[in-house]
Amino acid sequence: MSQITLDTPNLAAINAMAKDQFVHALGDIFEHSPDVAEDAWGARPFQSVDALHDAMMDSIRGRDVSAIKAFFDRHPELSAEAVRRGGLTAASTDEQSSAGLHALSQEEEAQLQQMNREYRERHGFPFIICVRHYTKAGIFFELKNRVARDTAFEVDYALNQIKAITRGRLNQRVA
Repeated sequence: MSQITLDTPNLAAINAMAKDQFVHALGDIFEHSPDVAEDAWGARPFQSVDALHDAMMDSIRGRDVSAIKAFFDRHPELSAEAVRRGGLTAASTDEQSSAGLHALSQEEEAQLQQMNREYRERHGFPFIICVRHYTKAGIFFELKNRVARDTAFEVDYALNQIKAITRGRLNQRVA
């Protein structure tokens, strides 16, 4: 993930950006979803980074359930193999590696893949968790327990996990 540098825009610069600049600067905060930044641009000026993030989350929360699930499908499943082969965005690679998912044993990877399949079959979208808030054991525990939950509950829970993931990304992007 990027670190705040002299080139990192502050909120005033974000508010002054043309739509294409805004989307270029923030379009990857939400996994493969520049449309979230496009939607949020119209809510400028933002009084705070919280207000910016709220506008981005409102873009998703305002969608119907099928559109939310399609948005979830843009997110990668947790996988050591995907981390090692480079099949993830830089942010996802960094986040999954921070929880030790890049170094799973073959047995752990097989277990994770099986649980991912069970979760997707039950809920219709990939398991989403803010891995920076969990240990490897905690992630496995959550996945095992969340597969049995009601899908409507899981949709809301996944949105809250995305809120945590993207807030961390946004904090690193805006000075």
